[in-house]
Amino acid sequence: MTVHPCRDRLEQALARIADPKGEGTRACLTVYGDAARAAADASDARAARGRSLGSFDGVIVSIKDLFDVAGEPTRAGSKILADEAVPAVSDAIIVQRLRQAGAVIVAKTNMTEFAFSGIGANPHFGTPGNPRDRSRVPGGSSAGAPVAVADGMCDIAIGTDTGGSVRIPAALCGLVGFKPSRQRIPTEGAFPLSKTLDSVGPIARSVADCAKADAIMAGEEFAPIEPSALAGLRLGLAEGLLLDRLDDTVAPAFKAAVARLDAGDIRMSHEDLPLLDDWGALNEKGGIIPPEACAVHRDRLRRRGGDIDPNVRIRIERGCATSEADLAETLRQRRQLVAAMDARLSGLDALVMPTTTIVAPTIAEVEDPKVFAVRNAALLRNTSMANFFDLCAISLPLSAGLPVGLMLVARNDQDRRLLRIADAVTRLFAGVI
Repeated sequence: MTVHPCRDRLEQALARIADPKGEGTRACLTVYGDAARAAADASDARAARGRSLGSFDGVIVSIKDLFDVAGEPTRAGSKILADEAVPAVSDAIIVQRLRQAGAVIVAKTNMTEFAFSGIGANPHFGTPGNPRDRSRVPGGSSAGAPVAVADGMCDIAIGTDTGGSVRIPAALCGLVGFKPSRQRIPTEGAFPLSKTLDSVGPIARSVADCAKADAIMAGEEFAPIEPSALAGLRLGLAEGLLLDRLDDTVAPAFKAAVARLDAGDIRMSHEDLPLLDDWGALNEKGGIIPPEACAVHRDRLRRRGGDIDPNVRIRIERGCATSEADLAETLRQRRQLVAAMDARLSGLDALVMPTTTIVAPTIAEVEDPKVFAVRNAALLRNTSMANFFDLCAISLPLSAGLPVGLMLVARNDQDRRLLRIADAVTRLFAGVI
């Protein structure tokens, strides 16, 4: 009897996507059924000949709707781009690398229009229901990605993270989400939100799966995570703003996680970070993402502003009020603050904080634009710090009534070390060590 393990797993994934009772039509905007079957069959054939391409061969992957796939328009969650975008000439670099490693790309996943919100709602293509409570949002902007992973539509989902768009949905859906150092993975072929802050990262069920996808997309040979001892690790609790105003589910879950770390022979310290005040001041002047988003969408805003999600449009319009000179000055000051934060964190292995300050809001409550704005700010507050200061970060799931994320943040280019630390922390929480 011939065994087709990859093809069999793929058929199960496609069945879940097609299930009319599930979230498949809202989570997956394009399904590559025929191409995925061909890729799965090729993977099984290689395995039968003993010619596997490596640890990623036959892994079922979804990609966010903003990655180029040759021959089709790149929608980025927008009906305007669905109408107007010219078909991509070639695959995005990360898509090329995934295919070369033997990945089976099953679908493009839904997202906040133009990737500009942490909520994950999309009025054009529908909002996928959170896997733990379908009445709640999945988090954004990579909204379909965590739903696809949690509901068994793929093994690993690839998203982008400009202010938290991988880590927020991972946290709200009980998964692992990794934002690498910005320069680590090429963004060519990914529809931009902010050329300064965009990064590409995976959402998966485990740190190991995130590490595997990260290595492939970074163009590296994947090496299994080396076990890391927790004893002697220097973890800093970021006092002040990043621990402020936690909701009634996040606060006790985070407190319990810190107590568990404290008992693990880790050197925990309380860190005051005045540099966060400087970051806040720059954001008050207009920040980086809104004006860079305006540069991308100014013409689209003028021609078809009424066709853009109002919650997204208002943020782009706000960016158009920032002058080029003010943005240039913000970027200059940011470079100084990035260097200062790097020096400030030199004595720590990682900072520890909640990924988001709140659990997933309900889809109904964020239909009110004022509530949307408040919840969006609460979701983005902690994660966006890592993007601004050019750090790498990972969100790990914590046990709670609704999913809560624990975020570990490390210095730029410490990605492999951060993944080892995160793996050791998850084993500690699971009682393995």
